[in-house]
Amino acid sequence: MKQTDRSFQRATVFTFKRWGRKSYSLFSVIKKPVRIGVLLAVYTTVSNPEYGFAQTDTTKVSMEYNLDEVKVSAQRAPVTFSQVARIVSVISREEIEAAPVQSIQELLEYALSVDVRQRGVHGVQADISVRGGSFDQTLILLNGINISDPQTGHHSLDLPVSLKNIQRIEILEGPAARVFGPNAFSGAINIITGSWGNTNVKVDVSAGQHQLFDGNISGNLNTGSLHQFMAFNRISSDGYINNTDFKTWNGFYQSRLDTKPGTLDFQVGHTNKAFGANSFYSATYPNQFEETKTTFASVKYETGTKLHYNPSVYWRRHQDRFELFRDNPASWYKGHNYHLTDVFGSNINAWFSSILGKTAFGAEIRTENVWSNVLGETLTSPIAVPREEGQFFTKSYSRTTISYFAEHSVYLEKLTLSGGAMTNWISDLGFGWNIYPGLDAAYSFSEHYKISGSVNSTLRMPTFTDLFYSGPTNIGNPDLKPEKSVTYEGSIRIKYTGFSGHAGMYHRRGKNLIDWVRENETEKWQPQNLTRINSTGLEFSGTFFPEKIRKKAFPITKIGLNYSYTTLDKEKDYFFSNYVLDNLKHKFDAELDHKIWGKLKASWRLTYQNRNGMRTQTESYKPFWLVNTRIMWKTAATEIYAMASNLFDTKYYDLGPVEQPGRWISFGISHQINFK
Repeated sequence: MKQTDRSFQRATVFTFKRWGRKSYSLFSVIKKPVRIGVLLAVYTTVSNPEYGFAQTDTTKVSMEYNLDEVKVSAQRAPVTFSQVARIVSVISREEIEAAPVQSIQELLEYALSVDVRQRGVHGVQADISVRGGSFDQTLILLNGINISDPQTGHHSLDLPVSLKNIQRIEILEGPAARVFGPNAFSGAINIITGSWGNTNVKVDVSAGQHQLFDGNISGNLNTGSLHQFMAFNRISSDGYINNTDFKTWNGFYQSRLDTKPGTLDFQVGHTNKAFGANSFYSATYPNQFEETKTTFASVKYETGTKLHYNPSVYWRRHQDRFELFRDNPASWYKGHNYHLTDVFGSNINAWFSSILGKTAFGAEIRTENVWSNVLGETLTSPIAVPREEGQFFTKSYSRTTISYFAEHSVYLEKLTLSGGAMTNWISDLGFGWNIYPGLDAAYSFSEHYKISGSVNSTLRMPTFTDLFYSGPTNIGNPDLKPEKSVTYEGSIRIKYTGFSGHAGMYHRRGKNLIDWVRENETEKWQPQNLTRINSTGLEFSGTFFPEKIRKKAFPITKIGLNYSYTTLDKEKDYFFSNYVLDNLKHKFDAELDHKIWGKLKASWRLTYQNRNGMRTQTESYKPFWLVNTRIMWKTAATEIYAMASNLFDTKYYDLGPVEQPGRWISFGISHQINFK
């Protein structure tokens, strides 16, 4: 990669290319709107149309050329980077390999305006939010497919892939219902896997304190027009304090078949996590345990020349067992919680060009279903829990959403305008049809400066946990309404040789926002639609490449600085908030990469976080500084590395009473064999 391209890659903006709009259907649902949506989705998926969708794959983008001409799709139709008016930050494979982290959650800790609150380390469990939103308000996608969990956002990052298999991560800041559908409320994160390079096999093994072991094997197999990627991962630890042990394994397969009419993409994966959940959901019962299993599959087809057409379908199943007492249960304890969710989706997206610009339209259907012994409405007959002898689901719940999209974009010499809307119907909640419009604009003063602005509306549906969960410390609320918001934002982007950056401001006006609240510590947590919460924030980022600026060799190869500030204006202050009102107020991240000697290099990450809210009824969150480092010796095929997380052994809390680990040192080696 050329240094000039890298200088613009991190702090500036990039826009999604593999954001396939997906929708879903549970075929056992018999409601009329659902039948219509299912028939439409199935017909367009299996038919052989004359034209189809020919969207560029982000994993095929070479960063060797000018990023301004890369085709991207933060809109419904692809658009070049120089024209796009939405802000998307990109974490490239090069940055992933340099970062002193071992999971996707840890990597995202350093992303601008992203708040990651970890309960379990090394990818066990984390809540992720963008721009002061809650963890249920961030849409998660894997290769452009929506994998967010309808039961709870706690499970949305149960991914079937390891960080070592990620090619890039794209982070869309701000709402995008008219582009990506419901629940893209405060942001969206698209995780892109694999690569379609030469046939190869790569092995990566690391080990460290607390009996940490992380093994990963992956490979590409290319045979003519068929490209395949496979990966297997196993990670485990005894834990850094009592009841924080974990065992995780992932298996993932992805293929792409190039044909004359178009491209067929397929992916399937499975992950299994078993972990001690010390105080995860309540400090009153610290000896908790949880096991989750997630299976995911999708297929999509891209084709077309004049009318570009892209149908897709997917399925995601998530099963979990939650134990309030890992051992020695209380006499009143009736047993563990069991849940199984199925999500089915189908989507159609199409666009065409004319002298008036680009016009895009599409539709999606998504069904979300849960079987449980605590969530939903009572079943007439219990259903056996898979692979759990003697256990039964006694409740269930299903809902369907149907969405239609339309958008038109106009591109002038220096000005871009894009406007569109989503209309959406939800089968439950008595919500009916609603419209969510949006408008984006950007203007380039020169090759160095560009301003952009947008106004977009969006919604987020309550999770099944919000609606139904009742336990020793919580009680659900089946009368919840969907969240709504309108966000206004503006930014300026700067690009020079050896430097890139941007500054921005946003204001979100939220209505009926959902949070788990209580008035005192003796009450149970209950989700409520808070009448109004307005969010205002500032963002600044800059990336420097000293060698490009000085035009000669220099020991420091990269300096990155990010700062974000968020404040919430809430109507009701007397509640204790479990999530929404505990926002990250100040966040500062610094990145330094430098040479040591020959092929020996080092990477440092410094972060400062200052959070609003109370950790307990009497104690607020305290600000903290963290330092992580990675030292690596790297050739084209082999890397040997050492990492230290929380180098100075800082004691800190991300979420309530869950104490985060102190210094954690690990060592690893990776080697790749290329066959051709």
